Amino acid sequence: MSEIQPLRVEDAMVTRTIRIQHDANMYRAAEVVALSRVSDLMVVGEDDKFIGVLSEGDILRAALPDTEEIVAEGGSLDTAFGIFLKKGKNLSELPVLPFVITEPIVLDPQDHVAKATTVMIDLNIRLLPVVKDGKLVGTISRADVCQAVVGNL
Repeated sequence: MSEIQPLRVEDAMVTRTIRIQHDANMYRAAEVVALSRVSDLMVVGEDDKFIGVLSEGDILRAALPDTEEIVAEGGSLDTAFGIFLKKGKNLSELPVLPFVITEPIVLDPQDHVAKATTVMIDLNIRLLPVVKDGKLVGTISRADVCQAVVGNL
């Protein structure tokens, strides 16, 4: 019986990742999310130095009104939506950096795919950054793992 070879993250990851520069504004981030159809942007500095992750959820949460704002404006769903739109517009010129998760879970290219899978399933994460020597070298998603595992059967 042949020995099963370990499947490494580098064997399944995507190297052409959707990324945004750390000095971009929220309008650019929302634009990249909409155009690329990804839910997580990898945020990088100079020389692809990995800074963190900005998710579409982070962008939406920043625009969502809190209960006090809604009550202060009358408490209706229409009022809440109006506040949401106003806050979203006010976000557009703000820098992305304050909204970035700067200490996300990251993987090394040499990590076993089983580690990536376990983290993604246990923590309900769909995409993880792959970092080597402080630089973003790729991402791995649940779909990437599915393709790699099924392709190795």
